[in-house]
Amino acid sequence: MKKKRLIAMGALVLTSSAALAGLVTITPVSVTVNPDTSGSALGSMSAARFSKNDVEYIGCGVRRIDTGAGVVVFGFCQASTAAGVLGFCSSESPDLIASIGDQDDYSFITFSWDSAGICRGIGNSTQSFYIPSK
Repeated sequence: MKKKRLIAMGALVLTSSAALAGLVTITPVSVTVNPDTSGSALGSMSAARFSKNDVEYIGCGVRRIDTGAGVVVFGFCQASTAAGVLGFCSSESPDLIASIGDQDDYSFITFSWDSAGICRGIGNSTQSFYIPSK
């Protein structure tokens, strides 16, 4: 009887510790567009990717285009909320483009733009709590 109780308690300890897999933060995409068309967006890539809708996304990219007279490099960020509110900006700033290169699969991304659609800030945070739970 004592042996069965110990086995049951051991199983309970093992299953309860497996449930404690660390903090997970679900940060859906949010886009704010101001009356002058400037705005900002934020959200985690994993929350957007694993959302239950087919319109939510967030991310940034870099394009290099050979014009024949030289290579033009620009970065851009784009986002869509579950309701379809869109945010987009682009930039030729080397510092902002470098920030895009720091992003990872599970990054939390934030960006802002002015009324001309030029990125004014691009940030990211890659931490364990942005990785989706099992």
